[in-house]
Amino acid sequence: MTEFKRIALVRNEKVDPGDMLVRLADFLVQKDCTVLPEKSCAGALGDEIYPLYSFEQLHEADLAIVIGGDGTLLNAARNLAPYGVPIVGINMGRLGFLVDVSPDDLLGSMQEILQGNFISEHRLMLRAEVLREDKLIAEHLAFNDVVVNNQYQARMIEFNTHANDRYVNHERADGIVVATPTGSTAYALSSGGPILHPALEALALVPICPHTLNHRPLVIDASVTITVAIDPECTVEAQVSFDGQANCNLQAGDRVRIRRSETRVELLHPQGYEFYDILRAKLRWGKQPGRTPPR
Repeated sequence: MTEFKRIALVRNEKVDPGDMLVRLADFLVQKDCTVLPEKSCAGALGDEIYPLYSFEQLHEADLAIVIGGDGTLLNAARNLAPYGVPIVGINMGRLGFLVDVSPDDLLGSMQEILQGNFISEHRLMLRAEVLREDKLIAEHLAFNDVVVNNQYQARMIEFNTHANDRYVNHERADGIVVATPTGSTAYALSSGGPILHPALEALALVPICPHTLNHRPLVIDASVTITVAIDPECTVEAQVSFDGQANCNLQAGDRVRIRRSETRVELLHPQGYEFYDILRAKLRWGKQPGRTPPR
């Protein structure tokens, strides 16, 4: 059985004033666990009692518990997945596709997870490279998506898309989302893309407000390398963002090369977790007043 003894804590201080963090830390200490607060926990636990750690210093943690919303977990995942640290999320956000432990069930759920009663998923990540005249100028991991779009102007950008060096199409649009199955319920879904089950080895290419309406979302195998090249004649300033949290400005002729990363995110869920339950709850599927959904 997997033992979780060195446990990292990460939080979004905007949604957790510290009360939940303190409860969680006290609970873990009672279970003889070593608590490793990340720097986002500053001021909530007493820094003289619990030294703070950077993400780079948490590479030996057995587990990371994230208190916040999906954005907080995305940031933790990009930083901790390369070290193989599994992550469980406590939902303090508004939607919560990834952070699925309810604050009301916090200690009970953590008790079960510490005892080895959990569901583990290894989810796909992306690695993106920004190339300018064949020179690498930026490189990032992404858990949800890589998005190429216009920077400021309410004008479309022009770009070419290739799959394994095979030409796919030329587009004029506000941009394009390249999403993992995890990210298919985020910006890609808002842009009219499909929902992909997280177990799929696939990517979704979703144009953002394309000028030609016959440019539709495309689902491809995750082994394919996608290249989005800004048209050399494009005069609109473009950018590429990674999970919406890191950005890089693009110039005409720049290329963004996106491929499946060897790094995976391990998410832990309480027993009974079911992806379709999450979809029904978050997207309000099948709501009928006065009726209980079938099981």
